[in-house]
Amino acid sequence: MPDKLKILFLCTGNSCRSQMAEGWARHLKSGQIEAYSAGIEVHGLNPLAVRTMAEAGVDISGHRSKNVADVRHVPFDFVITVCDNASETCPIFPGKAKVVHVGFDDPPRLAKSAGSEEEALGHYRRVRDEIKAFVLSLPEALRTGKKE
Repeated sequence: MPDKLKILFLCTGNSCRSQMAEGWARHLKSGQIEAYSAGIEVHGLNPLAVRTMAEAGVDISGHRSKNVADVRHVPFDFVITVCDNASETCPIFPGKAKVVHVGFDDPPRLAKSAGSEEEALGHYRRVRDEIKAFVLSLPEALRTGKKE
């Protein structure tokens, strides 16, 4: 059996999108992927991200927000930037890590204009489900270069 792919999901603050991606990868692809997440900065774990992932049966409440420097020692196969800011400011990783950008909307930014908590949660749920669909395409989508 081949080694698991080591994948880092990187975003600005490691509070929402990258945490969701790590959670989905651990939940759905643990036999194929060794998943990590980090941020260019550390913003803390977003409670609404935790809540909406729990609704889908994935517990990320034990995750912590990490800076990319916290995981630099890991020999990643892929670094997937999940927001434009992380893509634009992605640090250089030693070794063979291939950087791939797959952007997702920012639920906290979208939720700011929501008229209700339920409307705000809708943004989180939509992005959560989009990230799940992407993670389901892994690792095949990375090996073929196809981004879903």
